Amino acid sequence: MKTQSWNDVKKELLKDPEFKKYHDEHRAEREFFYKIVEMRVKKKISQKQFAQLLKTTQPAVSRLENGKISPTIRFLSRVAAVFGKKLVVSFE
Repeated sequence: MKTQSWNDVKKELLKDPEFKKYHDEHRAEREFFYKIVEMRVKKKISQKQFAQLLKTTQPAVSRLENGKISPTIRFLSRVAAVFGKKLVVSFE
């Protein structure tokens, strides 16, 4: 069996109109959660340490970073505060 890279698999999946629609509709969410992971890694803190700063659990942080939950604005404000940032929500 030939091993394929993720990019090759994704390219094939995106040929499916249903998958492409889902992928496109959730792009902003994926980018948002990736940004949280990026900021955490840049700050050199583990999920467990991040959870302690947020006063939550490591599994909750994992679910957040993997897009398995829909966090509240209040929770996202706490996330922003951990990174010394301000949460800004806008409609464009």
